[in-house]
Amino acid sequence: MHIAILTFEGYNELDSLIALGVLNRIKKPDWRVTIASPAHRVRSMNGVVIESMATLEEASAADAVLVGSGSQTREVVADPTLMARLRLDPSRQLLAGQCSGTLVLAKLGLLDGVPACTDLTTKPWVQAAGVNVLNQPLFAKGNIATAGGCLASPYLAAWMIARLESVEAAEEALYYVAPVGEKEAYVANAMRNITPYLHTEPATV
Repeated sequence: MHIAILTFEGYNELDSLIALGVLNRIKKPDWRVTIASPAHRVRSMNGVVIESMATLEEASAADAVLVGSGSQTREVVADPTLMARLRLDPSRQLLAGQCSGTLVLAKLGLLDGVPACTDLTTKPWVQAAGVNVLNQPLFAKGNIATAGGCLASPYLAAWMIARLESVEAAEEALYYVAPVGEKEAYVANAMRNITPYLHTEPATV
């Protein structure tokens, strides 16, 4: 099981790295979560430099792909060479867009007729791409999910875990990262946002 988190120059640490941490709560030998970038190194919107763990081509072959957000997403979607490297397909992958990552999915034509969630800054750009933006933290249809707001990142990661592993595994991952003294309430609230968009069986991708 390979889950790739697309992480571009100017990435938002809260989006890519929180998802990385939550998804890695699944401790199975065949479960691999990577940061996938167009270059060997990328610098965040706040100057944090990280090394890529996978190429965009490897991400395009992954079982699941989470498209992270960042301050340069409009530059990403305006680069035809870069966008051509993203060969994403919801018929064989789980796909998720976090904040401005939703704009990437929209520009790839993956949200045609599907409403989506994104952050308030990105909202007008996603709307201009012809997508109806919802006022909620998470929405999913089939194998595509989108989330809005940096702290919706754990919701998106938990949706992926629930689809790929189990609801119980998603709840355990959220419980681990939730604030002490608020764990039960945090998990319950998160699952209220996630459960409507889950199938009863793990996804086959």
